[in-house]
Amino acid sequence: MVCLVSRTGRHLQRYNRGRRLVVGCIPYRYKNGNNGGPDDELEVLVISSKKSEEMMFPKGGWELDESVEEAASRESLEEAGVLGDVKSQLGTWIFKSNSRELYHEGHMFPLLVTQQLDLWPEKSARLREWMTVDKAREVCKQPWMNEALDILVNRLKFKQDKDVQPM
Repeated sequence: MVCLVSRTGRHLQRYNRGRRLVVGCIPYRYKNGNNGGPDDELEVLVISSKKSEEMMFPKGGWELDESVEEAASRESLEEAGVLGDVKSQLGTWIFKSNSRELYHEGHMFPLLVTQQLDLWPEKSARLREWMTVDKAREVCKQPWMNEALDILVNRLKFKQDKDVQPM
């Protein structure tokens, strides 16, 4: 069963040195379903911001009653309507809020998507779109998210290269 209500409010938010802790995911899949084989193109899912036309990866506050991985999974469900396997963390970034003169600490994870829902908590507030990595780099204007995307692409390429090495 999936909950169709987003968490709201900041009373359970985690902070570190005055910075709100934010957790996000880069939802990804392989276009042909071959799990990253040589002829399988990587696609990532981007979503629209609630406040603007800006496209980005799902992210939101890390709350006191959840692990960082649970927060990453929850944000992907609430904002993008996808479920999957949260993989090992891509990194941590300090970034400035778009709306205020505040800095946040962002933790990003890859999410290998296993299920895409037709209904999700923020469906009426956001658009979602699968696209190539190059297109995602163009539409996502958050430098820290693009750095996380580059790390993911390099990690997956390394894994692919390692998997196809001759014996």
